[in-house]
Amino acid sequence: MANLLADDLDRVLMQTAGLWDDLRGARLFMTGATGFFGSWLLETLLHADIRLKLGVSVVALTRDAAAFSSRSPHLAQHAAVTLHEGDVRTFEFPTGAFSHVIHAAADPSPIASRADRERMFDTIVDGTRRTLACARAAGARRFLFTSSGAVYGAQPAQVTHISEDYAGAPSSTDPAQAYGQAKRAAEMLCAIHAGDGLQPTIARCFAFIGPYFPAGGHAAANFIRDALRGGPIEVAGDGTPYRSYLYGSDLAAWLWTILIRGAALRAYNVGSANALTIRDLAEAIARAAGPDVEVHVARPATEGAAPSRYVPAVDRVDRELGLQQLVPLDQAIRQTLGWHRAGVAA
Repeated sequence: MANLLADDLDRVLMQTAGLWDDLRGARLFMTGATGFFGSWLLETLLHADIRLKLGVSVVALTRDAAAFSSRSPHLAQHAAVTLHEGDVRTFEFPTGAFSHVIHAAADPSPIASRADRERMFDTIVDGTRRTLACARAAGARRFLFTSSGAVYGAQPAQVTHISEDYAGAPSSTDPAQAYGQAKRAAEMLCAIHAGDGLQPTIARCFAFIGPYFPAGGHAAANFIRDALRGGPIEVAGDGTPYRSYLYGSDLAAWLWTILIRGAALRAYNVGSANALTIRDLAEAIARAAGPDVEVHVARPATEGAAPSRYVPAVDRVDRELGLQQLVPLDQAIRQTLGWHRAGVAA
C-alpha cells in the first residue's frame, strides 16, 4: 500500500506545505471515511501525521466497521483512527470535542426507483443536518462539506467551464435531479448552522479518478473495468459529452486546503478544467491499458447537436487558495489501472 501511493502522498505534502500546522494536535470527525474521498483524506492525513509529527486523531464514521477493517486495515486499525459505527442520518454523537469536521458521506447504493431517489435525498439532507449538529455540539471551528457540481443543474452548451457564480439550478420537478437538489439543500443547512464559532466551507466536486476509484458504476469507472478485462471499452452513447477528471492526490490537497484556508460559506469548484469528450476518455484509457484494447461507441453523433458539458471553472481556487492540478490525466489513468492490477480493493 505504502509503495503504491508513496509518490502521491509526498506530492500532497508538497502541495500543502505550511498548511498542516493548523492540524497540530487536532481531533477530527469525518463522515464518508470509507469512500473514495474519505480514503484519500485518511491516507494523506496519516502520512502527514507521520512525517510532521502532528499528533492528530480522527474519529471516522462508517456503516460497517468490520468491512472497512477488512478492506483497508492499515487505515481502520491505525492508532490515530477510531471507527464510529452508524448511519449518517441517525448516528450517536461521539464523545469529546472536535476541532475540525469533514462531511464527505455519500449513498453508494444504485438508483433504480422512486424509493431509491428519496433515500438518497434524505441521506444527503438529513446526514448533513446531523453532522452539522454534531459539529456544533463538539465545539468544532472548521467544517468541510463536499457538495457537487450538480447544484448548477444542466451546464449550458455554450458555457465551456461553469463558475461558482453561475445562478442556474437543477429542475425542482425532475426526479432525476434529486441529487443536485439535495446538495443545494445541504449547502443551505451549512449556511443556517454557520456562526457561533462554526465556519462551514463548501467544496463543489466534479469528476475524479485514481486509486480507491471503483471499477464500474459510471462512465470512467466502466471504462476502467472494461480495460481491465481486456476490452472492448463500451461507450454507451455517442461519446460527445464533455467531462474532466481530477486525480485523487490533487483532490485531497484541494479538500484539505479548503477545510483549513477556505472562506466560510464561499463555494469552491473542485475538479479539472481540462475538458475532453467521453470518447476521448475511452481512447485514453484504451491506450494506457494496452495495444489490443478497442473502443466501441454505441451510436454516431447527431450532426449539429449541442454537446453536453460538466466541466468546472477553477479560477477561484487558483486565485484565492493557490491550487492547481498537478497530475495530468494520462498519468492518473496509469495510476488507476496499476492500482486495480495490483489487486487492491476499492
